[in-house]
Formats: sequence, structure tokens, C-alpha cells
Amino acid sequence: MAASFIEKIFEFILKLSTIFCVGIVLMIFSFLFYFCLPIFKNNQLLNILSINWHPFYGEFGTLPMIIGSFCLSSLTMLIAYPIGLGISLFVLGLGPPLFRNPLILIIKFMAGIPTVVYAFVAVFSLGPFMRKCFPYCTGYCWLAASLTLALLVLPTIVMVLTGELESLKQRLSFTCLSLGLTKKQSIIHVILPAAKKGLLAAGVLGFGRALGDTLISLMVAGNAPNLPTSLLDSIRTLTAHIALVVATDSQSMSYVSVFSAGLILFLLSIIINLILYLIHARFKKDS
Repeated sequence: MAASFIEKIFEFILKLSTIFCVGIVLMIFSFLFYFCLPIFKNNQLLNILSINWHPFYGEFGTLPMIIGSFCLSSLTMLIAYPIGLGISLFVLGLGPPLFRNPLILIIKFMAGIPTVVYAFVAVFSLGPFMRKCFPYCTGYCWLAASLTLALLVLPTIVMVLTGELESLKQRLSFTCLSLGLTKKQSIIHVILPAAKKGLLAAGVLGFGRALGDTLISLMVAGNAPNLPTSLLDSIRTLTAHIALVVATDSQSMSYVSVFSAGLILFLLSIIINLILYLIHARFKKDS
């Protein structure tokens, strides 16, 4: 009787927490949408979605920042994901067992380093190095920001992949032994193909982590509101754009436009979470 009562209390608390979380999300969306209303009232939607950001001339296009965000996140994942997968497989058994625990400790340590530390180090080390290697580059560009951001998202990718692969290794160990496979053969031919859910989840989470970062893109990417034509061009992301405009303006249409950038980021976050949910639901159904 007492156990049943406690279960009902916990069930009520969980339902209340769910309602509260959904309410918070709806409040954030309502807040952003409310501050975006002047854009719709003044017929500025096409202006906001245009390619030009010249606030002194009445042009408030956020398209370069949207593209810049996707460019930075995509290149970051192209750098970080293969390295993260390699580290995960190394830790799982492809590498010497001697290096397993130290490597895991390093990855966990990297996860605890504040973002501003990565950005600060990149400003004073990677920036001058880029200028030395590429004389026509300012040092603060798409490539520099992606290299720095790759270090930030690497622990997320490795932890998700390692957790999934370790779980599969335990579940499939007897299957691999019965087939007479070696450790490396088991990892490459059995465990890795079975880890589709973890592989996709790590990619989506890493992309979302890169998309939502502010300080690295603000300090290292160069903050030029232009469409990039090469990896050495300066770019500006949505997060950096919001930080820059809010820090310098609070009255004009350019200030109102940052709420549209915030709304776009909010919707992108929802899409990323929906993708994760669909991945989980699909693989749960298949299993």
C-alpha cells in the first residue's frame, strides 16, 4: 500500500515536471515570437532573410549568419567526427590497453574545460599561426574557428560513441566468441555496424553543440557578415551575431532582428531534438 502511494507521488512529480518543462519551452517560443512581431508588422521579413547586413542603410539580412552557422558546424563535424570515432574505437580495443584509461581521462578533462579557454588560447596561438601560414589571412576565419570548435565537441562525440559501443560490446561478446572472431574483427565487423543509433546520435549531438556555441565563433571566426568563399574567409554565426548586436544596440531595427536570429536558433534546436527522438524511436521499434 505504502509502495503504491509512493509510486503515485513520483508519477505525479514526473508529470508535473513534464508539464513545467513544456511550459518553459512554450514561454521561450512566445517570448521570441512576441519580439519578432515588429518584423511582420513592418513587412521586414524579406529584409531579415536577405543576404545583406548593413544596418545603417536599413538592411538587416541574417542569411549570411545562418549560412555561416551551418558552414562552421559542418566543417567542425567533418574534423571532429572521424577523430572522435577513431578515439572511441581505439578505447574499445583497437589500441593498446595501456593507453585506454589515460585517453579516457584526457577526454573527460577536455569536457570540463570552459569554452572561453579554448577561444582564448586559439586567439593567441592559432590566430598568429594561421597568419604565418597564410599571409593573406587575418588568422580569424572559418578554418580557425572550426579547428577550435572541433576540440570543444570532440568529448561529446567520444562519450556518446564510447557509451554505445561499450554497451554493444557487452551484449554481443558471446556472439563474437561463438563465431571465433578476434577482438579487432568483432569491433569492425559486428559491433560497429550494430552501432548505427549511437553513430547517428553522436553526429546530431555534436552538430547541435557546434551550432549553439557562442564564444569560439565570436572570438575566432572573424565576425564578418558575409558569405564565405574559402576556408580562410571570416564568417559570423547566429550566436555571435546576437551577442554583438545586443552588446552595441537596444533600440533600432537591428536589435529587433536579433530576436529573429534567436527564433531561428530555437527552431533549429527543436529540429535537432526531434531528430534524436526519431532516431531513438526508430531503433527502439527495430529492436
